[in-house]
Amino acid sequence: MTRTIRFKGFATGVALALASGALFAQAGETVKIAFIDPLSGPFANVGQNQLKSWQFVADIFNQKNAAGVKFEFVPFDNKGSPQESLNSLKAAIDQGIRYVAQGNGSGAALAISDAVAKYNSRNPGKEILYLNYAAVDPALTNDKCEYWHFRLDADTTMKMEALTSYMKDQPDIKKVYIIGQNYSHGQQVSKYFKEDIKRKRPDIQIVGDDLHPIGQVKDFAPYVAKIKASGADAVVTGNWGQDLTLLVKAAKDAGLHAKFYTYYASVSGTPTALGTDSAGQVRMVAYGYTNMGGKVEKISNDFKAKFNDDWYTLATYNGLAMLSAGMAKAKSTDPVKVAAALEGITFDGFAGEFTMRKSDHQLQMPLYISSWEKATKQHPYSVENTGMNFAEVKAIPAYVASTPTSCQMKRP
Repeated sequence: MTRTIRFKGFATGVALALASGALFAQAGETVKIAFIDPLSGPFANVGQNQLKSWQFVADIFNQKNAAGVKFEFVPFDNKGSPQESLNSLKAAIDQGIRYVAQGNGSGAALAISDAVAKYNSRNPGKEILYLNYAAVDPALTNDKCEYWHFRLDADTTMKMEALTSYMKDQPDIKKVYIIGQNYSHGQQVSKYFKEDIKRKRPDIQIVGDDLHPIGQVKDFAPYVAKIKASGADAVVTGNWGQDLTLLVKAAKDAGLHAKFYTYYASVSGTPTALGTDSAGQVRMVAYGYTNMGGKVEKISNDFKAKFNDDWYTLATYNGLAMLSAGMAKAKSTDPVKVAAALEGITFDGFAGEFTMRKSDHQLQMPLYISSWEKATKQHPYSVENTGMNFAEVKAIPAYVASTPTSCQMKRP
């Protein structure tokens, strides 16, 4: 009788273990993700920060996540080049990596998205899934949308809808100068700003519209001189990294008092260039800001304690929250099953619930206009140890920030 009881107990344990395995077949598995972004060259400081951000957030999720998996990021330096991005993608594929994260540069993003789609069509059973965390060219979720591409950032049309919704209510804005990097992102910031502001505030004058080579300008003084001569009271720019840092420095050196309306003022180097004397003069449109509290505050403080650096790419949290939720839903780490599970998924992100729109794989999210201000006792976080941070001045709900898509998704 004792033997029978022991056997039944053993059999029951095996059955439970098998059942658990069937439900969580991926539990304990290590999921490698190729990080493909600049780790050298003019934007290396941004790429290095974002690699640390992905790895830091992975450590958080590796303690506990819905799928029970472990995430490991494998870095590849694309030097900011679309061609180098393709070389990095091939190297990642050769290593058997089936997930890719990239964000710096829409040119690189378009190249990766197209290459991943072609590779997947030719290599069934070895498919790759691409997480785009920062490349905001609207084409990626419109006419050039691909099934295997999922965007975690708000695209240029979404951010411009939010930014112009704020700017239209600012009576002090009468003359605007647009300046941007001469590639798809910079060109589209100009295009969509002019379209949106004409519809919302036709009285605002566009007094200048410049594009400059990306990552090549060392002295922005000539550009700032043109802005100053134009009489602009506001500057709109999609610049990021070194190109925004040097633009801000030149503006301060020239005594330009126009307010700056930016996408990426929180990115490495720029906060230090802004300093304390730019309080109230810089606005940023983004899906988050440094003093929003909650998870953002905790992760920011922990990141600062470890690296003496700032965690500004909040999409790194949403990326792993979404991916682990998708893997739990799919009960698999197979990109084919996970991609299907991610379509239309709603998950708990860094600030509430976020939804991945099925029609074009564009994450839907609220957006915020924040202002560069002195840190307070309530929100003491200091960006780049400047004693300053970004404070919310306007929140734009997800349904307002959302823009339509022309994507005709081709599913496998």
